[in-house]
Amino acid sequence: MYILTDELKHLGFSVNTLSALIQKNKGIRRFNTLDYFCICIITKDIDLEVETILYHIRCGHIIFIGPQKQVCFGKSEGEGIYVISFSSSFYEQSSKDSLFLNSQLFFNYRADIFIAPFSDVENEWVLFIKRMKNFQLNDESLYISAAHNAIERLILDAFLYMPSDEINRDINFDYLYYVNRFKVLLQRDFKKNKKVSYYAGKLNISSRKLTEMTEYILGKTAKHIIIEKILGECKKSLHFSNHTISEISYNLGFSNEGNFSNFIKKHTGKTPSELKIVSKA
Repeated sequence: MYILTDELKHLGFSVNTLSALIQKNKGIRRFNTLDYFCICIITKDIDLEVETILYHIRCGHIIFIGPQKQVCFGKSEGEGIYVISFSSSFYEQSSKDSLFLNSQLFFNYRADIFIAPFSDVENEWVLFIKRMKNFQLNDESLYISAAHNAIERLILDAFLYMPSDEINRDINFDYLYYVNRFKVLLQRDFKKNKKVSYYAGKLNISSRKLTEMTEYILGKTAKHIIIEKILGECKKSLHFSNHTISEISYNLGFSNEGNFSNFIKKHTGKTPSELKIVSKA
């Protein structure tokens, strides 16, 4: 489990080199974003694993990662990775800020991250880190303002690379907010809770309303999204883990191996054993 920096706990914002975060995390390169939003400035090539999917990130890119994501950084030479972490309460000062946070940048419907080109050179970010630290030492209110402006600049730059059809999907903010909160809750709780009513209750809306929202934003029912999430995690475990089918079914919150097998058979037409064999072929 990632040990939060004092700065992040106090202000809801922090900016650090990846090497500093790994050192604080006792050398462990695996993190969970928890309830925080993360922006990674990549000035050295690096491999990045998010939710067991491996991405090869080239120098000169910026990565947006939403809450409740499992992230593992590969090794990279030097100090060329910068990680900005912040809470929604830190950044949201207006409805525009809320729209940014609930956009495709942090809740990409096609992948767990959003990647955009970033042309600034490493030296600028070395100077930025130093400047931010000076702000922090001399005037906390100025530091907070500078941090908010830096996040907004990165977000606006990234919006230039978002397909127009994706931006259009973000028009209905109320629906977007609830659907993205649903996705965060699902990411966190899918092992224990697999019913639409649970997530609707957490959001203080009806199951019918949640489904109306997911159909509008994603073109799918809430139940379908839950099934897709669980099925995806089942396939990942069957493909990439060395656990037995019984262990996998338990780890994913199924009451027994039979229910797990029935779920897989119903939605794939194959048994868990067949999927596990195919993945090793």
